[in-house]
Amino acid sequence: MSSNKPDLPQGLHLDTLAVRAAVDKTQYGENSEALFITSSFTQPDCETAARRFSGEEEGYIYSRFTNPTVASMEKRLAALEGSEACIGTASCMAAVLLLCMGLLKSGDHVVCSRSVFGSTLKLIGSEFGKFGVQTTFVSQTDPDEWRRAMQPNTKLLFAETPTNPLTEVCDIRLLADIAHSGGAVLAVDNCFCTPALQKPIALGADVVVHSGTKYLDGQGRVIAGALCASEAMVREKFIPVMRSAGMSLSPFNAWVVLKGLETLGIRMEAQSQRALALARWLESHPRVARVYYPGLPSHPQHALAMAQQSGQGGAVVSFDVFGDSPEVGRRNAWHVIDSTQLMSVTANLGDVKTIITQPASTSHGRLTEEQRVAAGIQQHLIRVAVGLEHLDDLKADLSRGLDTL
Repeated sequence: MSSNKPDLPQGLHLDTLAVRAAVDKTQYGENSEALFITSSFTQPDCETAARRFSGEEEGYIYSRFTNPTVASMEKRLAALEGSEACIGTASCMAAVLLLCMGLLKSGDHVVCSRSVFGSTLKLIGSEFGKFGVQTTFVSQTDPDEWRRAMQPNTKLLFAETPTNPLTEVCDIRLLADIAHSGGAVLAVDNCFCTPALQKPIALGADVVVHSGTKYLDGQGRVIAGALCASEAMVREKFIPVMRSAGMSLSPFNAWVVLKGLETLGIRMEAQSQRALALARWLESHPRVARVYYPGLPSHPQHALAMAQQSGQGGAVVSFDVFGDSPEVGRRNAWHVIDSTQLMSVTANLGDVKTIITQPASTSHGRLTEEQRVAAGIQQHLIRVAVGLEHLDDLKADLSRGLDTL
Protein backbone atom coordinates (compact mmCIF):
# COMPACT_ATOMS: atom_id res chain seq x y z
CA MET A 1 0.00 0.00 0.00
CA SER A 2 1.21 3.47 -0.78
CA SER A 3 -0.19 6.68 0.62
CA ASN A 4 -0.61 9.85 -1.39
CA LYS A 5 1.53 11.92 0.96
CA PRO A 6 2.57 15.41 -0.22
CA ASP A 7 6.26 15.19 -1.17
CA LEU A 8 5.69 17.11 -4.44
CA PRO A 9 4.52 20.72 -4.83
CA GLN A 10 0.81 21.16 -4.25
CA GLY A 11 -1.65 21.80 -7.07
CA LEU A 12 0.14 19.85 -9.80
CA HIS A 13 -1.88 18.88 -12.87
CA LEU A 14 -2.72 15.28 -13.74
CA ASP A 15 -0.20 15.06 -16.58
CA THR A 16 2.57 16.15 -14.21
CA LEU A 17 1.57 13.72 -11.46
CA ALA A 18 1.46 10.94 -14.06
CA VAL A 19 5.22 11.24 -14.62
CA ARG A 20 6.42 12.46 -11.22
CA ALA A 21 4.49 10.80 -8.38
CA ALA A 22 6.50 7.84 -7.02
CA VAL A 23 8.44 6.66 -4.01
CA ASP A 24 11.81 8.24 -3.26
CA LYS A 25 14.77 7.51 -5.52
CA THR A 26 17.44 5.12 -4.31
CA GLN A 27 20.96 6.28 -3.43
CA TYR A 28 21.84 5.94 -7.12
CA GLY A 29 19.49 8.75 -8.19
CA GLU A 30 17.79 6.92 -11.05
CA ASN A 31 15.56 9.12 -13.22
CA SER A 32 13.37 6.20 -14.34
CA GLU A 33 11.81 4.45 -11.37
CA ALA A 34 13.69 1.35 -10.25
CA LEU A 35 12.38 -2.19 -10.71
CA PHE A 36 12.82 -4.24 -7.54
CA ILE A 37 12.58 -7.89 -8.51
CA THR A 38 13.03 -9.59 -5.16
CA SER A 39 10.84 -11.83 -3.05
CA SER A 40 12.09 -10.52 0.31
CA PHE A 41 14.03 -7.70 1.95
CA THR A 42 16.80 -8.08 4.52
CA GLN A 43 16.46 -6.41 7.92
CA PRO A 44 19.30 -4.74 9.85
CA ASP A 45 18.57 -6.62 13.08
CA CYS A 46 15.98 -8.75 14.86
CA GLU A 47 14.39 -5.83 16.72
CA THR A 48 13.77 -3.90 13.48
CA ALA A 49 12.44 -7.04 11.82
CA ALA A 50 10.00 -7.60 14.71
CA ARG A 51 8.75 -4.01 14.56
CA ARG A 52 8.24 -4.14 10.80
CA PHE A 53 6.50 -7.52 10.81
CA SER A 54 4.16 -6.32 13.57
CA GLY A 55 3.37 -3.09 11.74
CA GLU A 56 4.89 -0.82 14.38
CA GLU A 57 7.42 0.50 11.86
CA GLU A 58 7.17 1.01 8.12
CA GLY A 59 9.56 -0.94 5.96
CA TYR A 60 9.69 -3.43 3.14
CA ILE A 61 9.42 -7.03 4.27
CA TYR A 62 8.11 -9.42 1.64
CA SER A 63 6.93 -8.68 -1.89
CA ARG A 64 3.59 -10.37 -1.36
CA PHE A 65 2.48 -7.16 0.34
CA THR A 66 5.42 -4.67 0.42
CA ASN A 67 7.59 -3.77 -2.56
CA PRO A 68 9.02 -0.38 -3.62
CA THR A 69 8.08 -0.76 -7.30
CA VAL A 70 4.50 -1.69 -6.44
CA ALA A 71 4.44 1.20 -3.96
CA SER A 72 5.49 3.62 -6.71
CA MET A 73 2.64 2.49 -8.94
CA GLU A 74 0.21 2.76 -6.03
CA LYS A 75 1.44 6.23 -5.13
CA ARG A 76 1.11 7.46 -8.71
CA LEU A 77 -2.38 6.03 -9.22
CA ALA A 78 -3.57 7.43 -5.87
CA ALA A 79 -2.27 10.84 -6.89
CA LEU A 80 -4.12 10.67 -10.21
CA GLU A 81 -7.39 9.52 -8.61
CA GLY A 82 -7.14 12.02 -5.76
CA SER A 83 -7.39 9.27 -3.14
CA GLU A 84 -5.43 9.00 0.08
CA ALA A 85 -4.10 5.55 -0.70
CA CYS A 86 -4.01 2.72 -3.20
CA ILE A 87 -3.30 -1.01 -3.11
CA GLY A 88 -2.19 -2.93 -6.20
CA THR A 89 -3.50 -6.40 -7.02
CA ALA A 90 -2.74 -9.21 -9.45
CA SER A 91 -5.71 -8.33 -11.69
CA CYS A 92 -8.91 -6.29 -11.69
CA MET A 93 -10.87 -9.35 -10.60
CA ALA A 94 -8.37 -9.81 -7.76
CA ALA A 95 -9.16 -6.20 -6.82
CA VAL A 96 -12.90 -6.96 -6.75
CA LEU A 97 -12.19 -10.08 -4.70
CA LEU A 98 -10.09 -8.06 -2.25
CA LEU A 99 -12.81 -5.41 -2.05
CA CYS A 100 -15.48 -7.96 -1.16
CA MET A 101 -13.31 -9.96 1.23
CA GLY A 102 -12.24 -6.78 3.00
CA LEU A 103 -15.69 -5.23 3.40
CA LEU A 104 -18.19 -8.12 3.52
CA LYS A 105 -19.11 -11.04 5.74
CA SER A 106 -21.83 -13.69 5.78
CA GLY A 107 -25.25 -12.07 6.13
CA ASP A 108 -24.26 -8.83 4.41
CA HIS A 109 -26.07 -7.49 1.36
CA VAL A 110 -24.74 -5.92 -1.85
CA VAL A 111 -26.55 -3.79 -4.40
CA CYS A 112 -24.89 -4.10 -7.80
CA SER A 113 -25.61 -2.88 -11.30
CA ARG A 114 -26.71 -5.76 -13.51
CA SER A 115 -24.68 -4.19 -16.33
CA VAL A 116 -21.22 -4.65 -14.82
CA PHE A 117 -18.53 -6.86 -16.34
CA GLY A 118 -19.57 -10.51 -16.67
CA SER A 119 -16.90 -11.86 -14.30
CA THR A 120 -17.90 -9.30 -11.67
CA LEU A 121 -21.49 -10.49 -11.92
CA LYS A 122 -20.33 -14.07 -11.41
CA LEU A 123 -17.96 -13.28 -8.54
CA ILE A 124 -20.32 -11.13 -6.50
CA GLY A 125 -23.57 -12.89 -7.35
CA SER A 126 -22.49 -16.53 -7.44
CA GLU A 127 -19.17 -17.06 -5.67
CA PHE A 128 -19.87 -14.81 -2.68
CA GLY A 129 -23.40 -16.18 -2.55
CA LYS A 130 -21.84 -19.48 -1.46
CA PHE A 131 -20.60 -17.74 1.68
CA GLY A 132 -23.87 -16.10 2.68
CA VAL A 133 -23.51 -12.71 0.97
CA GLN A 134 -26.75 -11.65 -0.70
CA THR A 135 -26.78 -9.53 -3.85
CA THR A 136 -29.55 -7.57 -5.53
CA PHE A 137 -28.88 -6.61 -9.15
CA VAL A 138 -30.49 -3.41 -10.35
CA SER A 139 -30.71 -1.16 -13.38
CA GLN A 140 -27.52 0.80 -13.95
CA THR A 141 -29.41 3.99 -14.74
CA ASP A 142 -32.51 3.91 -12.47
CA PRO A 143 -31.74 5.49 -9.06
CA ASP A 144 -35.13 4.41 -7.70
CA GLU A 145 -34.18 0.75 -8.18
CA TRP A 146 -30.99 1.34 -6.18
CA ARG A 147 -33.00 3.01 -3.40
CA ARG A 148 -35.62 0.25 -3.27
CA ALA A 149 -32.91 -2.42 -3.14
CA MET A 150 -31.31 -0.98 0.01
CA GLN A 151 -31.69 -3.12 3.14
CA PRO A 152 -30.59 -2.67 6.76
CA ASN A 153 -27.70 -5.09 6.09
CA THR A 154 -26.57 -3.45 2.83
CA LYS A 155 -22.83 -2.81 3.11
CA LEU A 156 -21.72 -2.20 -0.47
CA LEU A 157 -23.01 -0.60 -3.66
CA PHE A 158 -21.02 -1.53 -6.77
CA ALA A 159 -21.24 0.27 -10.10
CA GLU A 160 -19.19 0.44 -13.29
CA THR A 161 -19.46 3.58 -15.34
CA PRO A 162 -19.51 3.55 -18.28
CA THR A 163 -20.42 -0.12 -18.40
CA ASN A 164 -18.87 -2.81 -20.54
CA PRO A 165 -19.97 -3.01 -23.34
CA LEU A 166 -23.11 -0.86 -23.54
CA THR A 167 -21.47 2.28 -22.09
CA GLU A 168 -24.35 2.95 -19.68
CA VAL A 169 -23.55 5.81 -17.31
CA CYS A 170 -24.71 6.09 -13.72
CA ASP A 171 -24.84 9.22 -11.58
CA ILE A 172 -21.92 8.65 -9.19
CA ARG A 173 -22.81 11.50 -6.86
CA LEU A 174 -26.40 10.32 -6.54
CA LEU A 175 -25.38 6.71 -5.86
CA ALA A 176 -22.91 7.94 -3.24
CA ASP A 177 -25.75 9.75 -1.47
CA ILE A 178 -27.90 6.59 -1.57
CA ALA A 179 -25.06 4.45 -0.22
CA HIS A 180 -24.06 6.82 2.55
CA SER A 181 -27.63 7.43 3.70
CA GLY A 182 -27.86 3.68 4.35
CA GLY A 183 -24.45 3.37 5.97
CA ALA A 184 -22.96 1.57 2.96
CA VAL A 185 -19.85 2.05 0.83
CA LEU A 186 -19.92 2.96 -2.87
CA ALA A 187 -17.32 1.31 -5.11
CA VAL A 188 -16.97 2.45 -8.72
CA ASP A 189 -15.14 0.58 -11.46
CA ASN A 190 -13.33 3.32 -13.39
CA CYS A 191 -11.78 1.05 -16.02
CA PHE A 192 -13.27 2.72 -19.12
CA CYS A 193 -12.52 6.32 -18.17
CA THR A 194 -9.48 6.17 -15.88
CA PRO A 195 -8.65 9.26 -13.81
CA ALA A 196 -7.70 11.01 -17.05
CA LEU A 197 -11.43 11.43 -17.78
CA GLN A 198 -13.29 10.73 -14.53
CA LYS A 199 -12.54 10.91 -10.79
CA PRO A 200 -15.19 9.03 -8.77
CA ILE A 201 -13.63 9.97 -5.40
CA ALA A 202 -14.31 13.65 -6.12
CA LEU A 203 -17.95 12.72 -6.85
CA GLY A 204 -18.43 10.92 -3.53
CA ALA A 205 -17.33 7.34 -4.20
CA ASP A 206 -15.47 5.57 -1.39
CA VAL A 207 -13.50 3.07 -3.47
CA VAL A 208 -12.30 3.16 -7.07
CA VAL A 209 -11.64 -0.19 -8.77
CA HIS A 210 -9.10 -0.40 -11.58
CA SER A 211 -7.98 -2.84 -14.21
CA GLY A 212 -4.38 -1.86 -14.80
CA THR A 213 -4.47 -4.36 -17.64
CA LYS A 214 -6.47 -1.88 -19.71
CA TYR A 215 -5.73 1.81 -20.23
CA LEU A 216 -3.37 2.23 -17.26
CA ASP A 217 -0.83 0.01 -19.01
CA GLY A 218 -2.22 0.95 -22.41
CA GLN A 219 -0.36 -1.53 -24.58
CA GLY A 220 -1.78 -4.91 -23.57
CA ARG A 221 1.40 -6.16 -21.90
CA VAL A 222 0.53 -7.20 -18.35
CA ILE A 223 -2.31 -8.15 -15.99
CA ALA A 224 -2.82 -5.80 -13.03
CA GLY A 225 -5.49 -4.28 -10.80
CA ALA A 226 -5.86 -1.79 -7.96
CA LEU A 227 -8.17 -0.29 -5.34
CA CYS A 228 -8.01 3.42 -4.50
CA ALA A 229 -9.58 4.48 -1.19
CA SER A 230 -8.94 6.23 2.11
CA GLU A 231 -5.75 5.39 3.96
CA ALA A 232 -7.77 3.98 6.85
CA MET A 233 -9.78 1.65 4.61
CA VAL A 234 -6.71 0.40 2.76
CA ARG A 235 -4.72 -0.11 5.94
CA GLU A 236 -7.48 -1.62 8.08
CA LYS A 237 -9.63 -3.51 5.57
CA PHE A 238 -7.54 -4.43 2.55
CA ILE A 239 -3.93 -4.90 3.65
CA PRO A 240 -4.75 -7.59 6.26
CA VAL A 241 -6.60 -9.61 3.59
CA MET A 242 -3.83 -9.05 1.03
CA ARG A 243 -1.22 -10.17 3.55
CA SER A 244 -3.10 -13.40 4.23
CA ALA A 245 -4.57 -14.19 0.82
CA GLY A 246 -1.88 -12.78 -1.47
CA MET A 247 -3.69 -11.32 -4.52
CA SER A 248 -0.32 -9.69 -5.08
CA LEU A 249 0.73 -7.49 -7.97
CA SER A 250 4.14 -8.55 -9.27
CA PRO A 251 6.87 -5.86 -9.23
CA PHE A 252 7.47 -6.23 -12.97
CA ASN A 253 3.79 -5.77 -13.82
CA ALA A 254 3.61 -2.81 -11.44
CA TRP A 255 6.62 -1.24 -13.20
CA VAL A 256 5.00 -1.65 -16.63
CA VAL A 257 1.78 0.00 -15.39
CA LEU A 258 3.83 2.72 -13.69
CA LYS A 259 5.46 3.60 -17.00
CA GLY A 260 2.14 3.31 -18.84
CA LEU A 261 0.62 5.91 -16.53
CA GLU A 262 3.11 8.46 -17.83
CA THR A 263 1.28 8.66 -21.17
CA LEU A 264 -2.26 8.02 -19.87
CA GLY A 265 -3.60 11.53 -20.44
CA ILE A 266 -2.46 11.94 -24.02
CA ARG A 267 -3.50 8.41 -24.95
CA MET A 268 -7.00 8.79 -23.52
CA GLU A 269 -7.47 12.12 -25.29
CA ALA A 270 -6.29 10.78 -28.66
CA GLN A 271 -8.22 7.51 -28.43
CA SER A 272 -11.38 9.30 -27.27
CA GLN A 273 -11.20 11.63 -30.27
CA ARG A 274 -10.91 8.68 -32.65
CA ALA A 275 -13.73 6.84 -30.89
CA LEU A 276 -16.09 9.81 -31.21
CA ALA A 277 -15.36 10.16 -34.91
CA LEU A 278 -15.83 6.42 -35.47
CA ALA A 279 -19.10 6.45 -33.48
CA ARG A 280 -20.45 9.28 -35.62
CA TRP A 281 -19.54 7.36 -38.78
CA LEU A 282 -21.15 4.15 -37.50
CA GLU A 283 -24.32 6.03 -36.57
CA SER A 284 -24.73 7.07 -40.20
CA HIS A 285 -24.03 3.60 -41.66
CA PRO A 286 -27.13 1.90 -43.16
CA ARG A 287 -26.16 -1.54 -41.83
CA VAL A 288 -25.85 -0.36 -38.20
CA ALA A 289 -29.01 -0.48 -36.11
CA ARG A 290 -27.75 1.40 -33.04
CA VAL A 291 -24.54 2.87 -31.64
CA TYR A 292 -23.67 2.99 -27.93
CA TYR A 293 -21.21 5.77 -27.11
CA PRO A 294 -21.52 8.41 -24.33
CA GLY A 295 -20.06 11.13 -26.52
CA LEU A 296 -22.98 11.00 -28.94
CA PRO A 297 -26.02 13.22 -28.25
CA SER A 298 -28.17 10.15 -28.99
CA HIS A 299 -26.79 8.36 -25.91
CA PRO A 300 -29.44 8.31 -23.13
CA GLN A 301 -26.98 9.60 -20.51
CA HIS A 302 -25.02 11.93 -22.80
CA ALA A 303 -25.36 15.05 -20.64
CA LEU A 304 -24.43 13.19 -17.45
CA ALA A 305 -21.47 11.55 -19.15
CA MET A 306 -20.13 14.84 -20.43
CA ALA A 307 -20.39 16.32 -16.93
CA GLN A 308 -18.77 13.36 -15.16
CA GLN A 309 -16.23 12.41 -17.81
CA SER A 310 -14.49 15.73 -18.39
CA GLY A 311 -16.41 16.25 -21.62
CA GLN A 312 -15.02 13.13 -23.32
CA GLY A 313 -16.76 9.86 -24.16
CA GLY A 314 -13.87 7.44 -23.74
CA ALA A 315 -12.43 5.01 -26.26
CA VAL A 316 -15.03 2.19 -26.38
CA VAL A 317 -17.77 2.14 -29.00
CA SER A 318 -20.39 -0.60 -29.22
CA PHE A 319 -22.97 -1.07 -31.93
CA ASP A 320 -25.76 -3.38 -33.08
CA VAL A 321 -25.89 -4.80 -36.56
CA PHE A 322 -29.27 -5.74 -37.95
CA GLY A 323 -30.63 -9.21 -37.23
CA ASP A 324 -34.27 -10.27 -36.86
CA SER A 325 -33.39 -13.27 -34.67
CA PRO A 326 -30.54 -14.19 -32.28
CA GLU A 327 -29.17 -16.62 -34.86
CA VAL A 328 -29.13 -14.03 -37.65
CA GLY A 329 -27.75 -11.38 -35.30
CA ARG A 330 -24.89 -13.63 -34.26
CA ARG A 331 -24.11 -14.58 -37.85
CA ASN A 332 -24.06 -10.94 -38.93
CA ALA A 333 -21.90 -9.87 -35.97
CA TRP A 334 -19.42 -12.66 -36.65
CA HIS A 335 -19.34 -11.74 -40.35
CA VAL A 336 -18.38 -8.14 -39.56
CA ILE A 337 -15.72 -9.20 -37.06
CA ASP A 338 -14.27 -11.97 -39.22
CA SER A 339 -14.08 -9.62 -42.22
CA THR A 340 -11.70 -7.23 -40.46
CA GLN A 341 -8.05 -7.42 -41.50
CA LEU A 342 -6.62 -4.78 -39.18
CA MET A 343 -8.42 -4.93 -35.85
CA SER A 344 -7.42 -7.49 -33.23
CA VAL A 345 -10.11 -10.07 -32.43
CA THR A 346 -9.73 -10.44 -28.66
CA ALA A 347 -11.74 -9.68 -25.54
CA ASN A 348 -9.22 -7.27 -24.02
CA LEU A 349 -9.48 -3.47 -24.31
CA GLY A 350 -7.40 -0.41 -23.52
CA ASP A 351 -4.66 -1.17 -26.03
CA VAL A 352 -3.20 1.24 -28.57
CA LYS A 353 -4.21 -1.44 -31.09
CA THR A 354 -7.92 -1.36 -31.90
CA ILE A 355 -9.76 -4.43 -30.60
CA ILE A 356 -13.06 -5.89 -31.80
CA THR A 357 -15.18 -8.58 -30.18
CA GLN A 358 -18.66 -10.01 -29.79
CA PRO A 359 -19.37 -9.72 -26.03
CA ALA A 360 -22.12 -12.39 -26.00
CA SER A 361 -19.61 -15.12 -26.83
CA THR A 362 -16.53 -13.71 -25.05
CA SER A 363 -16.57 -11.33 -22.07
CA HIS A 364 -20.16 -12.29 -21.16
CA GLY A 365 -20.06 -15.83 -22.51
CA ARG A 366 -20.18 -17.50 -19.08
CA LEU A 367 -23.48 -15.85 -18.19
CA THR A 368 -26.79 -17.57 -18.74
CA GLU A 369 -28.91 -16.32 -21.63
CA GLU A 370 -31.29 -14.82 -19.07
CA GLN A 371 -28.44 -12.90 -17.42
CA ARG A 372 -27.16 -11.68 -20.77
CA VAL A 373 -30.58 -10.46 -21.86
CA ALA A 374 -31.06 -8.71 -18.49
CA ALA A 375 -27.74 -6.96 -19.03
CA GLY A 376 -28.73 -6.02 -22.60
CA ILE A 377 -26.04 -8.18 -24.22
CA GLN A 378 -27.65 -9.32 -27.45
CA GLN A 379 -26.12 -11.56 -30.12
CA HIS A 380 -25.96 -8.75 -32.69
CA LEU A 381 -23.82 -6.51 -30.44
CA ILE A 382 -20.22 -5.70 -31.42
CA ARG A 383 -17.72 -3.85 -29.21
CA VAL A 384 -14.80 -1.86 -30.59
CA ALA A 385 -12.09 -0.57 -28.25
CA VAL A 386 -10.53 2.14 -30.40
CA GLY A 387 -6.75 2.41 -30.49
CA LEU A 388 -4.38 4.83 -32.17
CA GLU A 389 -4.57 3.72 -35.81
CA HIS A 390 -5.62 6.24 -38.46
CA LEU A 391 -9.38 6.77 -38.47
CA ASP A 392 -9.73 6.15 -42.21
CA ASP A 393 -8.08 2.74 -41.82
CA LEU A 394 -10.48 1.79 -39.03
CA LYS A 395 -13.50 2.80 -41.12
CA ALA A 396 -12.23 0.80 -44.07
CA ASP A 397 -11.67 -2.24 -41.85
CA LEU A 398 -15.25 -2.20 -40.55
CA SER A 399 -16.63 -1.47 -44.01
CA ARG A 400 -15.33 -4.81 -45.28
CA GLY A 401 -17.95 -6.60 -43.22
CA LEU A 402 -20.68 -3.98 -42.89
CA ASP A 403 -20.89 -3.29 -46.62
CA THR A 404 -21.23 -7.00 -47.43
CA LEU A 405 -23.97 -7.92 -44.94
